[in-house]
Amino acid sequence: MTSTVPTAVSAERPEERPGERPLTMFGPDFPFAYDDFLGHPAGLGSVPATAHGTEVAVIGGGLSGLVTAYELMKMGLKPVVYEADRLGGRLRTERFEGGDPSLYAEMGAMRFPPSSTALQHYLDLTGLETSPFPNPLAPGTPSTVVDLKGESHYARTPADLPPVYHRVMEAWNACLEEGADFSAMQRAIRERDVPRIREIWSRLVEQLDNQTFYGFLCDSPAFASFRHREIFGQVGFGTGGWDTDFPNSILEILRVVYTGADDDHRRIVGGSRQLPERLWERAPEKLVHWPQGTSLAALHPDGKHRPGVTRLHRTAGNRITVTDAGGDVRTYRAAVFTAQSWLLLSRIECDEALLPIDHWTAVERTHYMESSKLFVPVDRPFWRDTDPRTGRDTMSMTLTDRMTRGTYLLENGPDDPAVMCLSYTWCDDSLKWLPLDAGERLEVMLKSLGEIYPGVDIRRHITGNPLTVSWEDEPYFMGAFKANLPGHYRYQRRLFTHFVQDELPADRRGLFLAGDDISWTAGWAEGAVQTALNAVWGVMHHLGGATDPGNPGPGDAFDRLAPVKLPED
Repeated sequence: MTSTVPTAVSAERPEERPGERPLTMFGPDFPFAYDDFLGHPAGLGSVPATAHGTEVAVIGGGLSGLVTAYELMKMGLKPVVYEADRLGGRLRTERFEGGDPSLYAEMGAMRFPPSSTALQHYLDLTGLETSPFPNPLAPGTPSTVVDLKGESHYARTPADLPPVYHRVMEAWNACLEEGADFSAMQRAIRERDVPRIREIWSRLVEQLDNQTFYGFLCDSPAFASFRHREIFGQVGFGTGGWDTDFPNSILEILRVVYTGADDDHRRIVGGSRQLPERLWERAPEKLVHWPQGTSLAALHPDGKHRPGVTRLHRTAGNRITVTDAGGDVRTYRAAVFTAQSWLLLSRIECDEALLPIDHWTAVERTHYMESSKLFVPVDRPFWRDTDPRTGRDTMSMTLTDRMTRGTYLLENGPDDPAVMCLSYTWCDDSLKWLPLDAGERLEVMLKSLGEIYPGVDIRRHITGNPLTVSWEDEPYFMGAFKANLPGHYRYQRRLFTHFVQDELPADRRGLFLAGDDISWTAGWAEGAVQTALNAVWGVMHHLGGATDPGNPGPGDAFDRLAPVKLPED
């Protein structure tokens, strides 16, 4: 969303000062330093020796599940990972059938901000490299075309855009300052000034929980012009148009812009799915109980995860009993559910006693955004060819109000085979693609892009069949990620804080929720990691363990940092 290098529209960030801490996803709802917690030499905590070897069910093999399982294994517990599909979840890297093995398509997460410092811990741990992602007008993007209402604007820098785009940028900056104390909050997050963060955010949560993103814009004098709001929605800030987010809670948007989640994106070289796969295979240097060389793969027969879960229920002794798709039934003292929470309402038969009734309401109220993508492999980055008529690049990263909405150009080298993400869409725009198969989608996309680039024959450069996804149609996801609607703050608080269970009845403890839809920053891998660490603390505490006094965990700091609690009456 917001960017230090302005895209078509951007928010300006406070000037960085020498020695100032970088902007990170520190709060604002729960300002706990997950990166410091991970980096502390004392580790994340320990369980009593009598608990060593205890099996803990981890349901869902995405990033949150693999982080949870990896850290529980290091404590001497035995995670049992259940996954209905492949490891990785929405870190889903696909290869083109019969194509160049160096080419891949990121069907889910594909760009990651530097402010994701807990995520970066695991990228460093597994030795993965990143490179700049070609967002609109980012430093690594050769050029950008903004195409609205049949008129295209070519730009290498923001200065190349017409004045109206700069006026829209100024309106967004003013809107954030006047309505959300933007500079003050970013400064507090950089300085990790917890009292100041809580002071600002508590007031805004009370004021804005019932407000939509669009309503927030309309309430700002800076956005009095409908045309400015329209351009802002179609072109957006940071990564592209955001009108599909207009019905969502403005609190969701503020979390992203405050923490720089849409700034300076990087992509994982070789594909994002490598991260969960490497965590699965990695033997930690330091671990308790298990012999050196133990990995998650080694703890599972034949190195394979368990199949998907079909039933969850409570049994005597406050145990969690899990039935999987193979018919196997196992009972655990603790379990962590990291898959999309809607699966608890649909594909998994659940005992109502698993969660308190207010938490079931929160799960049911979760709102997921739809999202679709289509990728094709091409012979080379032909878009860098110079158009002899105009002197411009043949094609550019493209933002448009046409069906494709966002088109991204992904290179491996000046003459190497490359990949085009022909279309990346959300919500209603994504639903327009849903009835079409990959081939039909490709034809519509080529037609739309042909209207923007009439002299360019994209088809002749395509070297293989397209890959596509509609996350709302994926049976184990039913949507891309959570995006709260106005009035949903209370529901999200219940889900996020569920890992602290001392005040729950004894017969409602032992099952922990994690995953990015449980986090305050859904759609970002950082949220998946943070909630995984919450669940690790919860399991450890449930089994009688504790953190080192020098490195308190999120549950230890909960009373001091707990998210704002709005009245329920």
